[in-house]
Amino acid sequence: MKTVLVTGASGQLGKCIQKIAANEETIDWLFMDSSEIDVTSKCDLEMCFASKQIDYCINCAAYTNVEKAESEKEKAYKINADAVKDLAEICKKHSTVLMHISTDYVFDGSSNIPYKENDRTNPMNVYGASKLKGEQHIQNTIGYYFIFRTSWLYSEFGHNFYKTILRKAGENATLNITTSQKGTPTNANHLANLLIQIIKEENEHYGLYHFSNSGETTWHGFAEEILRVSNKYEEVTLIEDNSYKTIAKRPEYSVLDKTKLEMNLEVEVASWQDAVLELYNYNY
Repeated sequence: MKTVLVTGASGQLGKCIQKIAANEETIDWLFMDSSEIDVTSKCDLEMCFASKQIDYCINCAAYTNVEKAESEKEKAYKINADAVKDLAEICKKHSTVLMHISTDYVFDGSSNIPYKENDRTNPMNVYGASKLKGEQHIQNTIGYYFIFRTSWLYSEFGHNFYKTILRKAGENATLNITTSQKGTPTNANHLANLLIQIIKEENEHYGLYHFSNSGETTWHGFAEEILRVSNKYEEVTLIEDNSYKTIAKRPEYSVLDKTKLEMNLEVEVASWQDAVLELYNYNY
């Protein structure tokens, strides 16, 4: 039986993995959040790996507040880069396959076609730069790894755009949603399924991959689709806003090319619209 450690298990992706893992009896799961393991403590990590042979480590632990990262640069790098370096070194020592989640924000958005894995990176903000540094630490440390860059994650868990729009619909709110960024929403349950599938199949096509649902839209378009599938379009006043102000700069275009994923890992990627409908139907 394979043993899988999931760090950052209380985040939305971690919770999606826990939900799906409840039906996976052939895997011994170790779910740990920040109260159980401090990923910034190499001592904590060493003790965890020394206590049990871990075959796979899914690292969902991350500093994800894009806005606050601009003023908390040291903290962002400590979690997203330094801790990842330590984790990669420990995984190498214990022959553990490392599965790490990264972001579309490693790109600057200057492209107008979907980004491939080997396209030039140029993060526009501290969050993206810290995540890129984490990727580089892994690639320079260990050979058996999977890095998945993903985008616009949402699910039924935690705080995310999908849940915010549904909540606002119940408040008859007026929403100004930006049209200035184009990307792809990703149902975190689909990413969780992919990670579990790779582990079950013991897939050894290691490397860097892009994963999101297929297609592209704006945040405004995403909001429209959420309201459409929930039949709540009439309950909200939705206004297009092309001058959305943020502290951290964000890429105007961050659609990810999934060709490598589909070929090497034989994955069928659902459209982002189907993924939104699936999640809504599952929960309602």
